[in-house]
Amino acid sequence: MAQSKPRSLSDDAIVLIARRFAVLAEPMRLRLIHALFDGEKNVTRLVEITGGTQANVSRHLQMLTHSHLVSRRKEGMQVFYSIADPTLFKLCDLVCGSLEKQIAKQAESFGG
Repeated sequence: MAQSKPRSLSDDAIVLIARRFAVLAEPMRLRLIHALFDGEKNVTRLVEITGGTQANVSRHLQMLTHSHLVSRRKEGMQVFYSIADPTLFKLCDLVCGSLEKQIAKQAESFGG
């Protein structure tokens, strides 16, 4: 597979990219993003899915919203969250696909 030449990035761009990956580097935030892949959910449902506490889930949702990865919509007393950045689907697909291949190779090398 031919690799494309990486584009040149300014120092400011590198910092922004590092911040984006730092936001994604937290397991609970990844659980929340994964839970939102099949559609919008309220905080109560996200707490149920992830097994986190409401305070912890809300804190991570605030970080994801602040980073423009997730959007929020208020309806009455409830707040609903959804994926705001569609590139997350592609990024997760690339990373997960790569990890699946790596795990499969490791299993082959161990005779599994």
